[in-house]
Amino acid sequence: MFYKNENDDNTNFWISYADLMAGLLFVFILLIGAIVVKSIVLKSNLDTKESSLESSMKMLLLRDTEVQKLKKLLEDRMNELKSSQETLIITKDAFKLKTEEIVNLNNILLSQNMKVDDFNSKIVILQNLLNETNTTLNTQNKKLEDYDNKVIVLSNELTSKSDALKLKDKELLDLLRAIEEKQTKYDVLIAKLQAQKAKIKSLTGIKIKVIAELKQSLGNNVQIDPKSGSLRLASNILFDKGSAELKETAKIELKNVFINYIGALISNKSIQNQLDRIVIEGHTDSDGGYLYNLNLSQQRAYAVMNYLLTLDFTADNNLKPLLVASGRSYQDTIYTKDMVEDKDASRRIEINFSLRNDDAMDEIGKILDVE
Repeated sequence: MFYKNENDDNTNFWISYADLMAGLLFVFILLIGAIVVKSIVLKSNLDTKESSLESSMKMLLLRDTEVQKLKKLLEDRMNELKSSQETLIITKDAFKLKTEEIVNLNNILLSQNMKVDDFNSKIVILQNLLNETNTTLNTQNKKLEDYDNKVIVLSNELTSKSDALKLKDKELLDLLRAIEEKQTKYDVLIAKLQAQKAKIKSLTGIKIKVIAELKQSLGNNVQIDPKSGSLRLASNILFDKGSAELKETAKIELKNVFINYIGALISNKSIQNQLDRIVIEGHTDSDGGYLYNLNLSQQRAYAVMNYLLTLDFTADNNLKPLLVASGRSYQDTIYTKDMVEDKDASRRIEINFSLRNDDAMDEIGKILDVE
């Protein structure tokens, strides 16, 4: 039994020893692995640093080449400066020689100038004496010439004044006769102008008379503009917003107003004979672009005219040749007393009339009214 226990102890010892060696072997393997990894990392770092050093060496070599070039340039510059300095020294010596020559020449010139000045002073004295003599002679001659000229001038003035007086007398007589004749002609011309002015005034007042008779005929049934005699109809009654299609509900009212308005014009023979055109104008407010409003106003004017052309009243009175449609966009907007645009009033249809030679009569009337 004692022998058996000894074998067990040996066995346990070797097992423990084997475990210990296995642990040491594992630790050794880990240590070897760590050393290998570390060596790989160090080698990578060394390779990186080596490549960096190679780049630095190349940069240093390039810098060294540039430094050598700069040194060579400096040497060339120094050589040029030395040659320029030698040239300046030679030029300076030549300048000193030239300066000495100039000083010598100046001394010679000074001596010559002194002689010339002495000679000039003598000439000046003689010239002054000659000038004084000439001045005295010129003064005497001038006095004689002035005296002769004054005598001639006085004689000529007397002769010219005598002739002028004779001419003036004759001119005055002719002028008086001409003034009398022109005064007579002027009085006749003024009388003719006054008669013509009265006649033209009567012609230019035709439209005013027509508007007055029109207002009297219509009474309170239809409201018209007191100055132009035009008939205004609000667009919102005739058309929907942005539309050029005439409302069915507005056609009856438009028909009645048109028949009353035009009927009052053509019922008077004197007015009917002077009637030239019946103009239907479409007007908008200033909202939106000009061309858009121009197109809309034109289409609305056409729509009203097309409807009026379908009326028996238009055909019976042969009004078709007189009807004209025109779109005005927002050129004739209406403003309140505070100079603010009245957009509701600006959106309208106007029916107007013009008489024969209406434009010419307006211009003549304006000219005659000028003071």
